[in-house]
Amino acid sequence: MEFGVFLNGYLPGPASRDTDAEHLMLEREIEYAVKADLSNWKYAWFGEHHSLTEYSHMSAPEPVMGYVAARTSRIHIGTGINSLSPRKEHPVRYAERAAMMDHLTNNRFEWGTGRGAGSHEMASFNILDKDSTKPEWNEVVREIPRMWEQRDYRYEGESFTVPTPHNIVPKPYGKGHPPIWVACGNPGTFTQAGQMGIGAIAFNFEPVFGLKGRIDSYKEGIANCTDPIGQFLNDNVMLTNAVICLADRDRARQAALRHCRGYLYSLVCLYHDTMPKPDYAPVWPASIPGVGDEENLDRLIEDGWLLCGTPEEVAEQLERYQQVGCDQVVFGLPSDSLEHEEVLEMLEIFGSKVIPEFDADPVHRTTRMRAEAKPKYPTFGFPVPDLAVPGLPTNALIQMDGTRKM
Repeated sequence: MEFGVFLNGYLPGPASRDTDAEHLMLEREIEYAVKADLSNWKYAWFGEHHSLTEYSHMSAPEPVMGYVAARTSRIHIGTGINSLSPRKEHPVRYAERAAMMDHLTNNRFEWGTGRGAGSHEMASFNILDKDSTKPEWNEVVREIPRMWEQRDYRYEGESFTVPTPHNIVPKPYGKGHPPIWVACGNPGTFTQAGQMGIGAIAFNFEPVFGLKGRIDSYKEGIANCTDPIGQFLNDNVMLTNAVICLADRDRARQAALRHCRGYLYSLVCLYHDTMPKPDYAPVWPASIPGVGDEENLDRLIEDGWLLCGTPEEVAEQLERYQQVGCDQVVFGLPSDSLEHEEVLEMLEIFGSKVIPEFDADPVHRTTRMRAEAKPKYPTFGFPVPDLAVPGLPTNALIQMDGTRKM
């Protein structure tokens, strides 16, 4: 089981209207990713949301990911998630940016996709029917791998067109392409993700064992997948959650019991209306006042709503995530109630004490899967014209006779 951090541009309260606070938040989230890279963590996921005040100010993750890529060496960097409606942006742009990130990260980019968080976000782009984005995602996500391969891509579809042959550049770096993922909330999306051969990004809106049926459906679907939409199977279930892991048990539990823990969850329930949520879920401004008492904290830990305690305790709690079939567990940072220095402390302690208990493989699972990539499409779909080129500049990296200056 592998581990990652999820950075979403969370900025609760009056800070969401203060430019200095917004700037500091972005600097801190970058620092978390850099710290994670030094502490055995394998993934840093960056949200992409639009107009979701307080909940997520990470509306343009690619510049942040590029900056993080330059300051890290091992950690994989992913979109969590890139919403794919052609009314938001033409799909060619999604293919271009993902391939560019693949180059800038040296194959450390993970392409997480989805339909969008909900109606409020989609309305930023004049998309007023939230249900219309699902068939758009289904169409676009299947076409991006063809854009990455073919040099004369052409398409006439339901939601977008590329009416004449174009070479979408750059192509992904080296063998294969970035691993493809989709955000899953509804049971049908888990099944579909498996059938399509792509990774599933899940969210803990319920006790962890409540996800077992959906994860089983995903695993069954991917086991029977013989024609993945990409060049290889990405057999992965990623689950987001919260963690408070400190060397001192009392400090960890005291942090969990601080006032108004759960405020972020109320914002999730406000904005995410494309995913099912329980009837008792608080919708902002009806935020949870906090965990309550020690007894309730124990119940939340037991049900899998969060992990909390010493490294030994957290490692024991993580065993249930293995039992339900999670391949990757990712923690949102900063979770409510953890101060900045405590987050940095947690990243180091969890990375040095807990991760080695579950992940002894220095190679990422998606790296191993990408190594099995096989092209799916012909390089050219149309006849190639016979052109005579008189020559190339002397500094061309590859000359017409095949001579390479690399």
